[in-house]
Amino acid sequence: MNKVLCICAGLVMALGSMTARAADVTGNWTAEMTSPDGNTMQMTFTFKQDGAKVTGTVQGPMGDPMEIANGKIDGDKFTFDVSFNGMTIHHECTVNGDTMKLVSKSDGGQFPDMEMTLKRVKEAAPAPAPAAPAPAPAQPTAPPK
Repeated sequence: MNKVLCICAGLVMALGSMTARAADVTGNWTAEMTSPDGNTMQMTFTFKQDGAKVTGTVQGPMGDPMEIANGKIDGDKFTFDVSFNGMTIHHECTVNGDTMKLVSKSDGGQFPDMEMTLKRVKEAAPAPAPAAPAPAPAQPTAPPK
């Protein structure tokens, strides 16, 4: 009986370690992108994760934010697509804490393959609450007559 319990415990531990916990990508991430002509531009990625599904937007220096599609996360691997100007750009990412390595490729080769490093934007600590005003000093009162 002890042998069976040991085998069961070993299987539970082995299966538990095989199930990778998905990284949490919810929040804002920034990256600097270098265009083929050598110009750099700031990119902002906003992700919202719900289990293995990820939604969000990509914002460049010009235009409106672009919605991401097919966002999926599995362990530290994260993929999503962005479509614009008739092409789809596929993104494959590896998440490591507050850093994400991103590789992008277009579906038809119209857009050059790129690599970027995204950094999670840390939320600013809330400002301390203002101190309550000190109570006014007590005013002397005249004794009752």
